[in-house]
Amino acid sequence: MGPVENPVNNKEYRIPGEAKEMLKSLASKWEDIDDANSLQVIPLKGAMTNEVFQIKWPTKTQNMSRKVVVRIYGEGVEVFFDRDTEILTFEFMSKQGQGPRLLGRFSNGRIEEFIHARTLSASDLHDPDISALIAAKMKEFHGLEMPGPKDVSLWHRLRNWLKTAKSLCTPEEAKDFRLDSIEDEISLIEKELSGDQSIGFCHNDLQYGNIMIDEETRSITIIDYEYASYNPIAFDIANHFCEMTADYHTDTPHILDYSKYPGLEERQRFLHLYLSSSGGLPSDIELEQLLENVEKYKLASHLFWGLWGIISEHVNEIDFDYMEYARQRFEQYCLRKPALLGSSGTTPDVALTDGNYTI
Repeated sequence: MGPVENPVNNKEYRIPGEAKEMLKSLASKWEDIDDANSLQVIPLKGAMTNEVFQIKWPTKTQNMSRKVVVRIYGEGVEVFFDRDTEILTFEFMSKQGQGPRLLGRFSNGRIEEFIHARTLSASDLHDPDISALIAAKMKEFHGLEMPGPKDVSLWHRLRNWLKTAKSLCTPEEAKDFRLDSIEDEISLIEKELSGDQSIGFCHNDLQYGNIMIDEETRSITIIDYEYASYNPIAFDIANHFCEMTADYHTDTPHILDYSKYPGLEERQRFLHLYLSSSGGLPSDIELEQLLENVEKYKLASHLFWGLWGIISEHVNEIDFDYMEYARQRFEQYCLRKPALLGSSGTTPDVALTDGNYTI
């Protein structure tokens, strides 16, 4: 979610009545607001799982306003994650000072504290200074001790999403995306990556819209924890690198530009900063091993979001070409797999024919 403001008057009807009453009750407690009913609703563009709105009230102080964020959960997106677990994560992160405070919950959404910081843009991810801040923040995030089990979720989630995708797709779609072959691909890369891995609490969706920066303090805040879970840290970093190819605020937000995938030097710099952010210098072997693991986990990221796109096409009404997005992720999987897995990835065969992937 990237908060590109698009003020729209009289859009209260987009906010459920239950939420409006909570907002008005919240605003009535602020002494600097004359009229708790005079809220303005501003849709925030770029969200692909939920609908997100900024709510503003004018205050008695000239050119000042009170703001909160309302998040309305997307229809059917519970197939991707457990909402109760996500709320617990949100509350934990808030207590750790890692994100916005929870101000209220209603039946199909919540009200969050507005963070006075700027959401990153697509180009920010390539800014060396900002990238360094992200690397250090990721290292801190991965070290959080979340309550509950610390089991890796990636492979279980991939298989669950594959099952869901098969249940939702038409026979033609299932054939087009070669869904019957995806289970073998999941097993293949799971086996390839089953060695000793560093596990941490991962965001799993670290796109630019989920990162905010306070320009004055130069501090980074990571938001939106729907997909967060314990996973190999290399997967989270690989996913972040893949997100550098996306710009969700264009006329074609589903189109990915893989010429923007970070080059070797940029990846090495990020990983060196990540490993050294908690003190000490990583060895060349440690850096090289993480670099190799991250590149291999890029394959898991492509399957992850490819399946997400297929399911989203059937359960989400947000205006986004989910199927084309999924197609691009699967094509990248097939393009990159031979080089990344080498001889260990020869079965089943993968090829590209006329721009369409074949597994």
